[in-house]
Amino acid sequence: MSVLLLFFGLALVLVAAELFTNEIEWFGKRLNVSEGAVGSVFAAVGTALPETSIAVIAVVMGNDHTEAGIGAILGAPMMLSTLAMFITGCSVLAFAAAGKRSTTINADHTVVGRDLRSFFLVYTLALVAALVPNRIWKIPIAGLLLAAYAYYVYRTFNCPACPKEEVEMRPLHFRRHNETPRLRWVVAQLITGLVLMLAGARVFVDSVIILANALGISALVLSVIITPIATELPEKFNSITWVRHRKDTLALGNITGAMVFQSSVLPAIGIVLTPWELNTQAIASIAVAMLASIIAWGEMTLRKRLSPYSLLMGGVFYLLYPLAVFVIWPSH
Repeated sequence: MSVLLLFFGLALVLVAAELFTNEIEWFGKRLNVSEGAVGSVFAAVGTALPETSIAVIAVVMGNDHTEAGIGAILGAPMMLSTLAMFITGCSVLAFAAAGKRSTTINADHTVVGRDLRSFFLVYTLALVAALVPNRIWKIPIAGLLLAAYAYYVYRTFNCPACPKEEVEMRPLHFRRHNETPRLRWVVAQLITGLVLMLAGARVFVDSVIILANALGISALVLSVIITPIATELPEKFNSITWVRHRKDTLALGNITGAMVFQSSVLPAIGIVLTPWELNTQAIASIAVAMLASIIAWGEMTLRKRLSPYSLLMGGVFYLLYPLAVFVIWPSH
């Protein structure tokens, strides 16, 4: 029963995320924000809302739910830097074998390099906050994380060297036959999306706790593994389409841009709403994410190119996490 409730809660969250993402694109349009900015920031934040809502609901509920919330926070960067990169690397090789493209990844070094450097910086700060014993020093670090993401967004909007991609606006779901929907319909879809997301997140978090207790494993570990695969990975399958059309900067930027948000804003929420004291299993997820990203960043920096084989290493690191937490450092 708890498994069915988990999938039901997840379905509500994903439907809500689609409504919210679609709405936020139109909201940005109504504010006369450029389409490129809407796609690279507003839509990216929208697709991160499922795990964000799950994390916030979990930490607000407290007690055993806090572990599930921290797991949702830490799971997204690990999944993006490992499994999502692995899928992208597999896609490059598969389409190359089918004659659709070459194996050379033509990603813009300015965009991807900036994203990975930003990721290293903010995720290191999140780890430092966990190691600081006095909570009075943790809160300023949360502020630094939010400021760092704000600066990242500013740099994204003001990057003359970065390629500009126009984003095609999809019809508003509440008014699909209206090319320019009224603001009241945009707001109505926003409210509906938020209500569904909060309800679905509550059901999902409760189900994770019940399932973790039934399986006799840590709610943090279960949340790290399950939450990002269910909420984040489906969105990242967009990268497969972009790889097929040789839009490598979009394919990788779709992943690395989300990594920056997930490793800055979400940990900041965790620092403020929880004691943010990470155990070995939590720190292992951070280490896996950082090590997997260093391989891609190192090749781009030293060899001025990126091969699909570096991305395939993400799959190896993803498998290392369950090995570490279940075999090397099992919970007691």
